[in-house]
Amino acid sequence: MTAEATGEWHGWRTAAEAALYGPEGFYRRPEGPAGHFRTSVHASPLYAAAVARLLCRVDEALGRPASLDLVDMAAGRGELVTRVLAALPADVAARTRACAVEIADRPETLDHRIEWLRRPPKRITGLLFANEWLDNVPLDVAEVDSAGAAREVLVRADGTERLGEPVAGAQAQWLARWWPLGDAQGTRAEIGLPRDQAWAAACATLDRGLAVAVDYAHTAHARPPFGTLTGFREGRETAPVPDGSCDITAHVALDACALPGAHLLSQRDALRTLGITGARPPLELASTRPAEYVRALASAGEAAELTATGGLGDFVWLVQPVGIPNVLAH
Repeated sequence: MTAEATGEWHGWRTAAEAALYGPEGFYRRPEGPAGHFRTSVHASPLYAAAVARLLCRVDEALGRPASLDLVDMAAGRGELVTRVLAALPADVAARTRACAVEIADRPETLDHRIEWLRRPPKRITGLLFANEWLDNVPLDVAEVDSAGAAREVLVRADGTERLGEPVAGAQAQWLARWWPLGDAQGTRAEIGLPRDQAWAAACATLDRGLAVAVDYAHTAHARPPFGTLTGFREGRETAPVPDGSCDITAHVALDACALPGAHLLSQRDALRTLGITGARPPLELASTRPAEYVRALASAGEAAELTATGGLGDFVWLVQPVGIPNVLAH
């Protein structure tokens, strides 16, 4: 039971913060995120191989520094950073300082080369990679009332909601700029200001290199009229209940997060740029080298899942170069 499970009303940001990251929060559970939902990291080792190729491109753009940083934000149990290290060429791996950033305790079996931190290190030279981090940065929710005013949505630990005070100040300014609601009763928006601030803070740790955020996202021309706030438990979508029993997530307004010089592209396009295409192996390989054909076919299936329309391929990559060219440009 979280500290919020008292029947009191709170804004969604406060309630979700306690439910996800409090002492008994969802993300402190021993099974980790992989016990409840499947990300690109868990779908295929090809994803880590692509991130390893991206790190090599950053390394080249930086002039192959003596020390190359790899920072995995919201690292779960270290699955991605572990696989990336294994996929790197030996000479690059030998120069790589790998860091996993996560609030949960360090897994006992994690590779000793990986630092386990609560926040990203300062003065990064390399790649900061945030796979499905920003969607779990808690935020407040606004809903239009019967008079056409945007009001904060309050929630109890059992998921019951009611409307609170009108949205004001910086949050109102953010809505006006990034997600204007109009006056239709019942329309909702998730106020992404905390995510903008979290991303700006993460990018500020880079001296030179690349920051990448990967998430389900929407942009200003296609905001969902009723928001996207939802929950996940044991692999299934469920009602968002801020009692610590489920993940609480919402898609990210990545265009609002973007800093000057950033680029947005689909995961499909990003992975294809990094050599993950989903192309099937030639059929003649089945008769000449059948074992190789079976392996190539399985790899093609995994690549197809990572780039699928209507699935993981629709994730959006926010690519933020700092002091280097955009190494993901076509």
